[in-house]
Amino acid sequence: MESAHYFSASPAGPFTRKPLTVELAGETRTLQTSNGIFSPDGIDKGTAVLLAEVPAPAATGNLLDIGCGWGPIALTMALKAPHAQVYAVDVNERCIALTNGNAAALGLSNVAASTPDAVDPAVQFDTIWSNPPIRIGKDELHSLLKLWLPRLAPGGTAYLVVQKNLGSDSLQRWLAAELDGSFTVTRESTSKSFRVLKVRKASPTPQ
Repeated sequence: MESAHYFSASPAGPFTRKPLTVELAGETRTLQTSNGIFSPDGIDKGTAVLLAEVPAPAATGNLLDIGCGWGPIALTMALKAPHAQVYAVDVNERCIALTNGNAAALGLSNVAASTPDAVDPAVQFDTIWSNPPIRIGKDELHSLLKLWLPRLAPGGTAYLVVQKNLGSDSLQRWLAAELDGSFTVTRESTSKSFRVLKVRKASPTPQ
């Protein structure tokens, strides 16, 4: 069973790395995971749906993974967009260490995992992919999304995977009401018990 405290900065118990073999971007990869993080034994169902359903990320520019865990989303972005800079954020120090270590193991120099406050607030993102941490609670989740989604670059797109029984439809309505008129919020797809929500920031209108 997953630790109930994977979203704490310093999970209880020793930080013991263990091998993990998974398929990312169409190839089998040998990585590392540990206890005290989200989905330590592989790619969870929601992330698998996200990776299967979304179009390729922007080929260049800045990409973001919100709540990176051991790194499946950020690593996939980096593998698919080697000329882009991938930012991965998490509050859990083990997730940050694992994502950076796994990126290094794959030879990916375009991944930087950190705490959210370590990211330059001036950076805007061309693509955001996230399996957001719904279980942190509605207020904290809303604060998290209000922090990052407005930082989409003009023309940029975010994809969020949310389980239907954990409030995907109400989250879609909240996003549509909360974000200003330069954003559109739609349902990209439904797969199994998950929805993939798409948030797009309008491109500037030509003068």
